[in-house]
Amino acid sequence: MIIWVDADACPIEIRGIIEAAAIRCRIPVNFVANGYLRVTEDELIKFIPVKAGPDVADDYIADNCNKGDLVITNDVPLGARIVEKGATGIDPRGGEFTEENAQQRLDSRNFMEEMRIMGLAEGGPSSHKATDTREFANVLDRRLTRYRKFNPL
Repeated sequence: MIIWVDADACPIEIRGIIEAAAIRCRIPVNFVANGYLRVTEDELIKFIPVKAGPDVADDYIADNCNKGDLVITNDVPLGARIVEKGATGIDPRGGEFTEENAQQRLDSRNFMEEMRIMGLAEGGPSSHKATDTREFANVLDRRLTRYRKFNPL
């Protein structure tokens, strides 16, 4: 397993949780972003810079992740793409991207985008809260515990 992080919009507290978990569980993590990102100096943690532009980091992750990898992203289309490859995902609020829900999440996101374009809805998701961070940490911990159960060090 490799943990891939769509780091362009990933909250800093979430990045810290991911780094600590990667070191604790000895799982490599790749932070992908189109701007400079400071990461913990450790052989397991990499920063992968990509060119600026819409969806460049998303495309890099989708092209390079593999079955069994874990992707951290808030981007619903990327979540759906990685599931097609056999990876799974978690958003920074602890929501999961799985085979069972990826298409539903994408359809819901597209519907809300259409509603905003037509002026029938406003805004987007609420700001990130401490409860979101706790939920993310719990979901990540469960996912990594399950992985380590079947792949001991």
